[in-house]
Amino acid sequence: MKLYAAVLDFDPVAQEFGVERGFDSHIDTQAAQSVDRYADQREDLLDMPFVTIDPVGSRDLDQAVFIEKTDGGFRVHYAIADVAAFVEPGSELEKISLQRGQTIYLPDAPARLHPEELSEDLASLLEGQTRAAVVWSIDLDERGEVTDAQVRRGVVKSRARLDYEQAQQDAENGRLHPSISLLPEVGRLRQESALRRQAVNLSLPSQRVVKVPNDDAGEHYEIIIEPRPRIMDYNSEISLLTGMVAGEMMVKAGHGLLRTLAPATKESEATFRSEAHALGFEVPADMPIGEFLQSVDPNTPKGMAIQREAQKLLRGSGYASVQNGDPEVHAGVGGYYAHVTAPLRRLIDRFATEHCLAIANSTDVPEWVTRVEEHVLETMKYSSILASQVDNACLDLTEATVLKYWEGQNFNAVVISSDEEKNSSRLFVHRPPVLAKCLGAPEQGTNQEVTLVTADVKKREVLFTWPAD
Repeated sequence: MKLYAAVLDFDPVAQEFGVERGFDSHIDTQAAQSVDRYADQREDLLDMPFVTIDPVGSRDLDQAVFIEKTDGGFRVHYAIADVAAFVEPGSELEKISLQRGQTIYLPDAPARLHPEELSEDLASLLEGQTRAAVVWSIDLDERGEVTDAQVRRGVVKSRARLDYEQAQQDAENGRLHPSISLLPEVGRLRQESALRRQAVNLSLPSQRVVKVPNDDAGEHYEIIIEPRPRIMDYNSEISLLTGMVAGEMMVKAGHGLLRTLAPATKESEATFRSEAHALGFEVPADMPIGEFLQSVDPNTPKGMAIQREAQKLLRGSGYASVQNGDPEVHAGVGGYYAHVTAPLRRLIDRFATEHCLAIANSTDVPEWVTRVEEHVLETMKYSSILASQVDNACLDLTEATVLKYWEGQNFNAVVISSDEEKNSSRLFVHRPPVLAKCLGAPEQGTNQEVTLVTADVKKREVLFTWPAD
């Protein structure tokens, strides 16, 4: 979960986990001097009116989309930044990306996979700029199911740089950009397809920390839920669609790099259903978890909490080579899946994409890909764990900072889970919306006031006690 809090200092978190935010000057220079290695192999696709949709202020623009109607349904064109074109095999630029694995998003400033000169300029699909891209064109029928797909290298130009709030407002007012006027319809069809696959897609809202003046205690901070526009979920469906097409291609061809996730266990599903009940949600026994989650509004405090709890169902994700044994599915999307849509931010995307291009062109996978594939898989495993640890540490720091001013105060909360042996429980505090530990083991689902005992900023720990004095 991304947090935005410029007033907080996250450098200690970066230092603790060994996260490097910058690059040596010669790496920046190498990135700035990079040229397109595949310039003579590109199809001219400048007539396609692509647009990008990203958070406000983003400059590392991986994807641009254009959707058109066809006689049998829809054709989704998805342009992906062609990072491989600018990273010379064997270069120091490649070496450092093989070490980092992915961009680590700290709330105040990211630790980038690639230097800004590449990720936010030369390779980024910026508005009005002619850019190198890998372009997917995916045909869907009237139900949103895939009927055909192709991928090739091309040259594209984004017509507009949209942000999610703007695009959502445009959609509600009936003036969505023509290039994505069909996105809500296609997005809904793909969500229905996900239900048929019994996929478990999460809609995690962001939290923002705001500074609030207080005459008695001085200024303090509060956590608010940042609304997640529906257009964001529709846009995510296009990325998921492309990743599933790529995964299917690789499995059929017998080579490639998959994103994998084992199905949730019966025990974890039972735990989730009981936690949902404690939060006031009723999940019918015969209703798939994915269908239930689609019905939950993530922009409410309890909706945010249940979406976060659902993350436990998606634990154990990883990456695997298709060549190593039977291909593994991704239970979260309900099929084979690959990461190919965010190469500016993830290492594996540029390598998985080369497999797809080789399959599409009936050529061998480049040697520079196969030579380091095992290293790429190991780096992604390590960096994914690191990203999760940093994300949790930033969340803990923010919550401790926000709550520091309220030690000794009472809060309204509901018990999500309880452990009598350990005399402890997990709470959802309604305001501010946080999940926290509590001393005492009341019955799951109990609503009562609790007292904030500790909000230790240095240790990044928050602890409540039950019942309140």
